[in-house]
Amino acid sequence: MNTVAVIPCYNEEQAIGSVVRKATKYVDKILVVDDGSTDRTAAVARAAGANVISHATNKGKGAAVKTALEYVEGNGFDSLVLLDGDAQHDPTQIPALLKPLQKGSADFVIGFREPEQMPFYRRFGRYVLDYTTGIQGAATDSQSGFRALNRKAVDSMNAKNLRGNGYSIESEMVLAARGLNLKLQEVPITCSYGNGKTSTKNPVTHGFGVFGAIIQLIAEERPLLFMGLPGLIMIFMGFFFGLKLLQLYNESGYFSIPFTMLAGFFVVIGTLGVFMGLVLNVISRVLRK
Repeated sequence: MNTVAVIPCYNEEQAIGSVVRKATKYVDKILVVDDGSTDRTAAVARAAGANVISHATNKGKGAAVKTALEYVEGNGFDSLVLLDGDAQHDPTQIPALLKPLQKGSADFVIGFREPEQMPFYRRFGRYVLDYTTGIQGAATDSQSGFRALNRKAVDSMNAKNLRGNGYSIESEMVLAARGLNLKLQEVPITCSYGNGKTSTKNPVTHGFGVFGAIIQLIAEERPLLFMGLPGLIMIFMGFFFGLKLLQLYNESGYFSIPFTMLAGFFVVIGTLGVFMGLVLNVISRVLRK
């Protein structure tokens, strides 16, 4: 397989040279997508033997990944490996990720990190994001940036299916793969977190940023889930207050205005939510055709 390794990075001059040199042994070409770095990342990457595409400004990891996908589409590669430029990922494990693609058992391979090797805040964030976004059934480690795609997956992961430009791209790719019926497989990998400061992004802002972007994605792609489910819950709450109102009236003859207002409010708002979810779901399906 004609394979390119793409390394999206931002201000990684200290680690990028080593990552490029190690990865060169396992792929046919190295591309570094320099996402508007203000240090010598691009120069160091070129000196190590990588081709470099530089964004004029910092657009986000998602934008760098989409640049990588466009590059692969335009240059005839059979497969793509994505890995981070901060030396967290071990390039010697690239063959393990490519093996399922070569065997034809997968279109999209994710490097799975055992929770025990991750810092607590990363482990907790992964569980929260996977659970709240419903990815848990599709992938065990949706936030891993070490992954491989065959040409079928690359051609499917276009701008229509990938919209975010930030760190939500990892989750978005998994959701897109599930929607496109791509064969997804996970391969165990090891990660090096060093002193815990390998990432250039604050873990708290990173987590909230990813979560917010994914919620926006769910609102756009699955409006029935985003609006209909909360609406249905509110309708049930309205029925609950309605039953409380009837129970109180039967027991004491007292007609509670607060219970009446609460029941009416939740039923009306909940019904509107379900209705809007149904309408937007139909519109979303029509636009995707």
